[in-house]
Amino acid sequence: MGKELTEERPMAAILRFTLPLLVGNIFQQLYNMADTIIVGRFVGQNALAAVGSTGTIMFLVLGFSQGLTTGFTVLTSQRYGAGDAKGTKRSVANGLLLSILVILVITAASVASMRGVLTLMQTPEVIFDDALTYITIICWGTVCSVFYNLFSALMRAVGNSKMPLVFLVFSACLNVVLDLVLVIVFDMGVAGAAIATDISQGISAFLSAWYILVRMRLLVPERGMWYFGARETSHQMRVGIPMALQFAITASGTMIMQAAINGFGAVAVASYTAAGKVQNVLTQGFASLGQTMASYCGQNYGKGSADRIRQGIKSAVKANLVYSVVVGALALLTLRPAMSLFFAAGTDLDAMLPYATIYMRLCVAFYIPLGLIFIFRNTMQGCGFGLLPMLGGIVELICRLIMAFAAMRTANFTLAAFCDPFAWLGAGIFTAVACAHVMKQVEKILAGA
Repeated sequence: MGKELTEERPMAAILRFTLPLLVGNIFQQLYNMADTIIVGRFVGQNALAAVGSTGTIMFLVLGFSQGLTTGFTVLTSQRYGAGDAKGTKRSVANGLLLSILVILVITAASVASMRGVLTLMQTPEVIFDDALTYITIICWGTVCSVFYNLFSALMRAVGNSKMPLVFLVFSACLNVVLDLVLVIVFDMGVAGAAIATDISQGISAFLSAWYILVRMRLLVPERGMWYFGARETSHQMRVGIPMALQFAITASGTMIMQAAINGFGAVAVASYTAAGKVQNVLTQGFASLGQTMASYCGQNYGKGSADRIRQGIKSAVKANLVYSVVVGALALLTLRPAMSLFFAAGTDLDAMLPYATIYMRLCVAFYIPLGLIFIFRNTMQGCGFGLLPMLGGIVELICRLIMAFAAMRTANFTLAAFCDPFAWLGAGIFTAVACAHVMKQVEKILAGA
């Protein structure tokens, strides 16, 4: 199982592995996108803005936990690539125990701090209560998100990118059904949308765990393996913490950008939210390619093949160039009709499109460096290097800070919209240089193995 990443021609192996991830990541985006569409059309524009204003906070909370748990599975990928069956199972057991601690800490901290965070972000008063309700319920469901992402990452670590897709598609469809029932039939507003998301994520986690137990015994720890091992814990935390901090740093930057957008009022927030959801769906190819490179590089690092890792990077860069051009054109062509999905009939789209168009045009021009960030960052992480990818997140944060403060100081929406593209450019250059340095280190390490 999964030997294609270490044996098949790099481009073919990468594309074959990425496609299911792409479909799955698109469906993953439908979780929150379904919330915003249904809330926007059946509750109102302010409710949509409330849900949208919490997107960056969700990215911080769930992204931090996802970074940790994904980092825990890098060791699994490396041991699997090295043919160490017992070590693979031990890494799974240790990762699960660490994930339980992650869930307890992050849930308690996030629920307790949400009101203060929303206040700090200058969330408009008219949407504050709905935003607090929605994000608090999402935070209580952290356990569902963490376990789903952990089990999916474990399956990908050993070369299975298809089954996480199957479970995710089912759960995304269930999320839409639950959204419709809880928001429209039971009139639960934003609370119903958040509950639907948590339940759907929980079912994804359950189905993934069931499949691993029944069909992927190579990932099921044996009796006597359930303890914290110093070697495993050290490696998993050494990789997981920088990955989590990288998510947190990036999320902090997007929260600052959201604060800048909030200053332009509820209409600007709703416009940015809708455009951002459209963009998130279309750009999932970048994240999918990055996830593929983490598994690809992890397995080939474990096998000791530095040359194959380099070949994979070149193939991924070529795929990124093509995807960036295609998806950029698609983003501009579909913006107006896609925006109409989020709002009820009679909403003045003409008042919103100027904000959305400015943001989308600026982003499209910088899709290539965005894709390179995912490729280079995940390559380094897959090889077990966590510090430099985290520093790339700091570069993103600094770039967003510069633009956000400039936007707030000058009351210029274009500068606020340029936060993302400027961050992608800066981090893209940094991660390219960092990855070149890491590959030299990898070659030395593997040559001496």
